[in-house]
Amino acid sequence: MSNILIVDDANFMRMMLKDILVKGGHTVVGEAENGKVAIEKYKSLKPDLITMDITMPVMEGIEAVKHIIEADPKAKIIMCSAMGQQGMVIQAIEAGALEFIIKPFHGERILTSISKILGV
Repeated sequence: MSNILIVDDANFMRMMLKDILVKGGHTVVGEAENGKVAIEKYKSLKPDLITMDITMPVMEGIEAVKHIIEADPKAKIIMCSAMGQQGMVIQAIEAGALEFIIKPFHGERILTSISKILGV
């Protein structure tokens, strides 16, 4: 269906998200543990969509979104945030993210958001 890059510093979160996406018929083309790696992988993999965590070491998600959108204004990014990070979610949307999902993840919510953004 679509190629997705997962960005989260927590390995178990990436595994959980990958499981949801694969079961939903998507292909996970790459994973990144911080924003800096995410930018490099986005440029090389050209995924249809990125799921981006907000709080990560090295480079946070919002900063990575800014860089990715600057390089590719058509990039499609869904922010993933823990409860209580609503202020950061607004910053992420202003930076160019199209949607946000609150952790813990609900499979149906993720797949619905992806379908909406990709128009599938």
